[in-house]
Amino acid sequence: MGARPAEWETAGVRFEVFWRVAVVQLVAVAVLSLLLGAIFSHGFFESWGWFVGPATWLGCAWITARVVGLEPPPTLLWAVLAGLVSGLAVLIGLHWLGALVAVLLFAYLCARDPRAASLRD
Repeated sequence: MGARPAEWETAGVRFEVFWRVAVVQLVAVAVLSLLLGAIFSHGFFESWGWFVGPATWLGCAWITARVVGLEPPPTLLWAVLAGLVSGLAVLIGLHWLGALVAVLLFAYLCARDPRAASLRD
């Protein structure tokens, strides 16, 4: 693997964790979205998307936590916070852009190094 950006290290972000979380979450969301899209009609998502979307997002976050080796409770909390951003994007008609931003925010939140704050003090 190449050199890590120094800015990430000083910002207290674990570079490898960021990319692992981003890739696993993105793949999990894409696969599950394609699977659900193949099973259910568009009308189903118009009626039940408010429930299925967040449930799918949290399910994918749980999978991500298990695959990457993160503790599920804080990982699910970060998923909820990032999911709120995605929800705002849905409200303004930018569903998939919001999902991409949420994946990146989720990865950032999961990759923050709690030791970094104590090292700066």
